[in-house]
Amino acid sequence: MNRLVPAAALLGFLSVALGAFGAHALEGVLTGEGEGWWQTATLYGLTHAGVALAAGLSGRGGKILIGGWVIVAGAVIFAGTLYAMALGAPRWFGAITPLGGLSLLAGWSLIGLGGFASARRGQDAAPKEPV
Repeated sequence: MNRLVPAAALLGFLSVALGAFGAHALEGVLTGEGEGWWQTATLYGLTHAGVALAAGLSGRGGKILIGGWVIVAGAVIFAGTLYAMALGAPRWFGAITPLGGLSLLAGWSLIGLGGFASARRGQDAAPKEPV
């Protein structure tokens, strides 16, 4: 079983849930800066959940699958530190956030390299359905 698909779904679920929580339950509680962090965390978490889901459903292995996992890890680190700071964690958590961003960039790079390698081998972007 490809565990990237449920991991991506969980990331997407949590991003939607935390986004709604921030918009409703934390309305008037967060500072303006905290609201910005919350919104950025939600956007990045949800966007990258979709990317990880696509990588998991692609039917490809190698760099594409590894890239999907690196994106999940990066989104958790990136968004998690922003959520934590919005809720009052020490500002030094902001020093961890770029590690998540670098992981996101590495994941995108791996997916791109995996796609490029597939194209060079003459493979389609998606597995062919049997006729």
